Amino acid sequence: MRKTLLPASLAPLLWLALGVLVATGLLLTSSPMAVRRPAALPEAANSLAASTAAPTELEFEARGSIPQPPNAPAAHASNLLALPHDPEYALAAFWFAGSKEAALDVGIAMSLWSRSLNAWTPAARVVDRHQVGAALGKGILRIGNPVAWLDSQHRLHVFVVGTGLGGWAASRVLHLRQSQAQTSMDASQPGLEVVGQLPLGWLWNLSHLVRHAPLPLADGGMVLPVYFELGAKYPVFAWFNADGKFQGMRKFTGIKQALQPALLALDGDHWLALLRSRNQDGQIGVIASSDGGKVWQRQAALPLSNDDSAVAAMRLPDGSFVMLRNPSERGRSQLLMHMSQNGQTWSAPQILEDGSEGSEYSYPAMSWSDDRLWLSYTSLRQGIAWQRWRIRASQQGQP
Repeated sequence: MRKTLLPASLAPLLWLALGVLVATGLLLTSSPMAVRRPAALPEAANSLAASTAAPTELEFEARGSIPQPPNAPAAHASNLLALPHDPEYALAAFWFAGSKEAALDVGIAMSLWSRSLNAWTPAARVVDRHQVGAALGKGILRIGNPVAWLDSQHRLHVFVVGTGLGGWAASRVLHLRQSQAQTSMDASQPGLEVVGQLPLGWLWNLSHLVRHAPLPLADGGMVLPVYFELGAKYPVFAWFNADGKFQGMRKFTGIKQALQPALLALDGDHWLALLRSRNQDGQIGVIASSDGGKVWQRQAALPLSNDDSAVAAMRLPDGSFVMLRNPSERGRSQLLMHMSQNGQTWSAPQILEDGSEGSEYSYPAMSWSDDRLWLSYTSLRQGIAWQRWRIRASQQGQP
């Protein structure tokens, strides 16, 4: 019989202490925030209640591929960031690139859309695991899923997923930031420094990941959509002030097997989150808040199939909404676009990509810049494709 190092009389106390620790951790990570901060709506957007205009129609303008870094045959999980104050560059694209997903040579790449050249700049590696690991004082084996944001000082923030031992489910969200804003973004090196890892969970912040763009707030801050992936899968929302300092978080465990929330503001206080579904019904999950993200409630799923793949959504300046998805019927070989006037009822799909069986056009991202809708997405796991759309000319004069 093996001896125990712990006297039998102390075992119940140990289990009681462990239970209190777990309960306290769960309480702290789900405690409500004191300040109600409404979302910032795009300029010229109509409120949901007042929106009576005809459904927005988009027309295609251009498409292509974003340059890959040298010696990087694989690419995935792009993110787009508008640069409204930059005199030269309209848009920044970030993604992870390397020999294959989760390989040790994978880093975060960046390319900028040059207005003067009407083209993307050569891709530059702007974050690698060695840089992050050295700053944190711990080994980082894999990084991915970059999400970018500009604070009130126009400084660039990039959030990435990083993991040591274990797969993506053992990840943390890592925060990098420019030490100072650049008048025009440096296309080869934006000057990112590691801030740290986000304090999202009591168990060493494990199993939290990012994917979609933040929701801007009226005070200049933002809400970063996050998700928890280990075992139960559910959305988490992290608040930041206008200077990019972490303020707190909320999680919603009332929905299971739901990942990668994409936030939509119907108005300042009424928000939706569309969710990648891992349920058997295979439909896009929905949760809603009527008080600026304080309390969330589960809604009926959208009657649109989802192939366990990221769903992108955003609000346009005219108050309409756009969503991109992969349908279950075709998997990731087909990428569709839908329009909506209220974020809940969606148009018939428009096909963006229609590949052969086994091909992949996935993980879409969107941004609005220079009066255009820009899309990016993984193309065959070999690169990042982009498209540009504009509001149909006949609708430009509508209120």
